[in-house]
Amino acid sequence: MTFDLDLYRRSTDAVGLWLSDYFATLAQKPVRSSATPGQIKAQLPVSPPNTSVAFAQIMSQFDALAQQGLTHWNHPRFFAYFPCSTSPLALAAEQLAAAICQQGMLWQTSPLSTELEERMIEWMLELLGLDGQGFSGLISDTASTSTLSAVLMARERATGHKARKLGLAGLPTLRVYVSPEAHSSIKKAVWLAGLGERNVVEVPTGANDQLDLHALKSQIADDRAQGMVPAMIVGVAGGTSVGAFDDLTALGQIARDEHLYYHIDAAWAGVAAIVPEYRELFSGWELADSIVLNPHKWLMTGMMCSVFLVKDMGLLSQTMAIVPTYLQTLEHEQVSNFSELTPQLGRPFRSLKLWFVIQHYGAQGLAQILSDHVDWAVELCERLRGQPDIEIVTEPSLSLFSFALRSDELTLRLLKRINEDGRIYLTQTSYKGRDVIRFVAGSASCSRDDVQLAGDVIVELTQNLLSEN
Repeated sequence: MTFDLDLYRRSTDAVGLWLSDYFATLAQKPVRSSATPGQIKAQLPVSPPNTSVAFAQIMSQFDALAQQGLTHWNHPRFFAYFPCSTSPLALAAEQLAAAICQQGMLWQTSPLSTELEERMIEWMLELLGLDGQGFSGLISDTASTSTLSAVLMARERATGHKARKLGLAGLPTLRVYVSPEAHSSIKKAVWLAGLGERNVVEVPTGANDQLDLHALKSQIADDRAQGMVPAMIVGVAGGTSVGAFDDLTALGQIARDEHLYYHIDAAWAGVAAIVPEYRELFSGWELADSIVLNPHKWLMTGMMCSVFLVKDMGLLSQTMAIVPTYLQTLEHEQVSNFSELTPQLGRPFRSLKLWFVIQHYGAQGLAQILSDHVDWAVELCERLRGQPDIEIVTEPSLSLFSFALRSDELTLRLLKRINEDGRIYLTQTSYKGRDVIRFVAGSASCSRDDVQLAGDVIVELTQNLLSEN
């Protein structure tokens, strides 16, 4: 079967028109889908078709389902979770990458994707102020995969690579130290690495929601006394819940003194170091053995673009590499084969969209977008602080803050009304036993007007709710 160029042209033209209309009308749509569980699946045939379905019909079906089932992560008023939106050149790069269909598992299977990825890591290190600090790295799909890689590296270093060769049976218990503000992906990575849930040690926090350094040292000493092996410290740089920042320098010094692997989770906030004024927040992250940050969260590249920065690439290779004869590169020795550095063998062309985005905006343009989001969020926080019935629970951490009403019940009722209203989308978290509402700016298309509208909606619906009570 030959490649049907006519079908390709007609289908891409139709998709391009659909997307143009989608982005042109996006701001008028409710942010979150109102579909009920099972609603979409009930409209899909139980069995696949026996004969070909015309593209026009397929596109019509998609359009009907999209009107019902999309939560619009590209929406300018998506203020929930963390943003994950694309931009025009990132989208163009995605289309190119899909079409040329590179499988970048080895240098020889795609010299372009391999060497562009190497250069993009170098660009990111310079943008973040981490050049010259001994890091290299790669682009993964999500922070969860990067985190798993870090835990596996810590496991191998702590066991002298016995875990990979022999399994964990008979080896000492390994311990991983985290803050309660650490992302749940840390725990999942520890489970998947075979270390056991109970060996994720949540060290209490002290002032400013930072991991308590005295408690950490005490816990490490107690674990050693009981015959366990402290293996890893995870520092938080912009926690998911309320944006907490640990004392990254102090944690790095403890890790060095205790000979522990030191990983920093900066998945959301890390790209903010592109802004020179915010770089002090990340002071000490150069001491880490590895760092994860996600351009797909706040750098307008779209999903599946997680940057994993690593000091000891030899350790990463020893942890991950398996090279059967059919995956050997015979003609060249000094090349990067990224499949030897990741859990996955197959690797799509992720670096292309990062290259497009960085070139299009430039360092100054990226810094301006990030600082605008922070300024607008701080401005909104101050406006809400002036409302008599709204309490600011956690202060802005970059573009993230949280607020609440006088009781958990009212707070959650307000959140429900906000999201049913559809003009904006917010999510909740728990902070020191309270239910609070998170606000975070960062959508690629977000403007100051969108953030101000969020304030209008919050104030309006708060007043309506309290007038009924």
